[in-house]
Amino acid sequence: MDIKNTEAVNRAFTSAQHIAIQYRHEFITPEHLLNALMEQDSFVNALGEYYSGIQEFSHALKEYLRTKIESVPKEMEYELEVSSQLNEVLQQAYLVTEYSHADLLNIPHLVQGILQLEDSQACYLLKDAVKDDLPDFISTLIYHYEEEESMDEEAASEPAQSESWRSYVTCLNDLLDSHNPLIGREAELERTIQVLCRREKNNPLHVGEPGVGKTALAYGLAARIEAGNVPERLAHCRIYELDLGNLLAGTQYRGDFEKRLKSIMEGVRNEGHVIVYIDEIHNLIGAGRTGDGSMDASNLLKPYLEAGDIRFIGATTYEEFNRYFASSKGMVRRFQQIDILEPSIEETIHIIEGLKKKYETFHGVVYEEGVIPYAVSVSARFINDRFLPDKAIDLIDESGAYRVMHPLKRKKKQTVDKSLITDVLARVCKVDALALKEEDTASLETLHPRISAKIYGQDEAVRQVVEAVQMSKAGLLDENKPLASLLFVGPTGVGKTEVAKVLATELGIALQRFDMSEYTEKHTVAKLIGSPAGYVGYEDGGLLTDAIRKTPNCVLLLDEIEKAHPDVFNILLQVMDYAVLTDNKGRKADCRHVVLIMTSNAGAQFARQASVGFNSQITAGEAMLKQVKKTFKPEFINRLSATVVFHDMDKQMATLILSKKLGELRQKLAARQVEMELSSEAQDWLLEQGFTKEYGAREIDRVIASQLKPLFMREILFGSLKTGGKVRVEMEENKLKLREWSSN
Repeated sequence: MDIKNTEAVNRAFTSAQHIAIQYRHEFITPEHLLNALMEQDSFVNALGEYYSGIQEFSHALKEYLRTKIESVPKEMEYELEVSSQLNEVLQQAYLVTEYSHADLLNIPHLVQGILQLEDSQACYLLKDAVKDDLPDFISTLIYHYEEEESMDEEAASEPAQSESWRSYVTCLNDLLDSHNPLIGREAELERTIQVLCRREKNNPLHVGEPGVGKTALAYGLAARIEAGNVPERLAHCRIYELDLGNLLAGTQYRGDFEKRLKSIMEGVRNEGHVIVYIDEIHNLIGAGRTGDGSMDASNLLKPYLEAGDIRFIGATTYEEFNRYFASSKGMVRRFQQIDILEPSIEETIHIIEGLKKKYETFHGVVYEEGVIPYAVSVSARFINDRFLPDKAIDLIDESGAYRVMHPLKRKKKQTVDKSLITDVLARVCKVDALALKEEDTASLETLHPRISAKIYGQDEAVRQVVEAVQMSKAGLLDENKPLASLLFVGPTGVGKTEVAKVLATELGIALQRFDMSEYTEKHTVAKLIGSPAGYVGYEDGGLLTDAIRKTPNCVLLLDEIEKAHPDVFNILLQVMDYAVLTDNKGRKADCRHVVLIMTSNAGAQFARQASVGFNSQITAGEAMLKQVKKTFKPEFINRLSATVVFHDMDKQMATLILSKKLGELRQKLAARQVEMELSSEAQDWLLEQGFTKEYGAREIDRVIASQLKPLFMREILFGSLKTGGKVRVEMEENKLKLREWSSN
């Protein structure tokens, strides 16, 4: 059976909740409910027929609430809950309602529930007041409330008599202590007050990105009103926030929503001197609509918006304003749009300096000198999908919380310094700490020798890559471009891809590799940034945009770029120019911390022809560079930080690469307890077989894989090296052979 509450019951519970909040009690008890009933004429009149000391009764009840129930300290946050005794009252009341076949749960049912309690002050006070007249008292109570209901039905055209509308609104004037104060925003606040003072269309609409301080502006206005720092027209105004979720909850029958909203508006109008604040106001468009013909909340509010006696303040984001709100021309006409722009870094520093004391007190920490400006600047630079001041406040708050969890040992004063801000940001934003730390330049200083130790014969290429990273660290590059946009040109197998891999490893950041031979067709561009709306795969997003969003600090390697469809180059233009990549849903991926490396074999077929002829000094790489200028558009080449030419393979490079590859093989063999030594003849033979200018270092890999590794494979699996051992690789009849070897 679906039992609903009468208006008097809803009113009583709302009042009981407010009383508990007022006393800062953790639980709503039967005593709070009884105190709430003392505010209802029907209950007081019924009790007065059996008890003359109504004032003493009320005083005793309030004294019990004030002295016998423990209050929660002001500095502690808590959630209000229903006590177990009040739950018993409700269960008993529902049973009584069901047995009496009533449709609605009314106050007499609750009173009977209270009278069933054991060890309850509410029950004791009631029984003490009424004594032996309990059955008659209940009958009188039923009579008074039935009479009240019949009067309510007659006055249904005036629903403002009910105070239940207050349960759907929150008064901002009463919550100022629990909310951050408004700092700055003087121009926006003055404009808001000016619109509110107009005769017509006196409804401001705050439009701005999430986190820029739209809600704070409403609280700032409430603080100004409480301080008396507003024009006479707004003096003593109350700002009520309309809770749309609460308003819609439980409106399952047609007309419920309209009735509830109308009662709120009438209640607000009767109170007078009220401003209604509606956060996420775009949700009004369509709220409560059950079909094409029915009205939504925005249409129901239009008469009140037009009348001008109730002022409204709305807040929404640009995206939702354009998507939902702008379509309702009537609503747009009745509001005055006020843009709330993201504050500058200087304004944000001023805002957070004003809030600093609150966070220091809350976390029990001290923010060191210079921490606030540093936190604001790094959050502005590295947190790109959110807005100031919200993201900077979050960073400060998060750092304080971290220090609470990990206090400094042997120190009385817990401090938050720049390095802690850096570490928290690195965790939150997946940004490598190397990119953030100002003092840590030692690892950057040794970056060139560390990469050169793994890449042979390409000193110029390594130098350009390292310089690009170091330039960025020194702050000498444009902050709105990638760290570097490099095109590696050279014949196959000379280390172009290897440089990108080694750079990512040495910087300690991710390598995101895309093989551009997979993007040769026009439609494959959609794989990178996502399919357009209405096409298959729209919901999946783009591979490239998702990769950058997940790892914003990375080496992005686009291998064999010349094979990609020309449309891919058009996408890369915005990356190289503005460090932004926009996906199919309009979300922007930030590329400012990306090292973009593209490799190209363009013109490889012409490279060999370059050195044909007597005394030709042109390298294959330089010949390819000429071909690159023909292959790629000028606007693409013009946006590159550098075009790096990789030298042809020579014998010295091949020797070093062979030593490196043999070292890698030794490491693999060591895992199987096998030691290897090569004779000089064997090493020379491998070099001779593996060195070709045409195929570069990959030919060395092939020779080792086809000639040397099979010898070890057979012996490790089936022969003398099953349990490990030492062998020497020698030449015999122009072939490699394994010989047992002793180091003594």
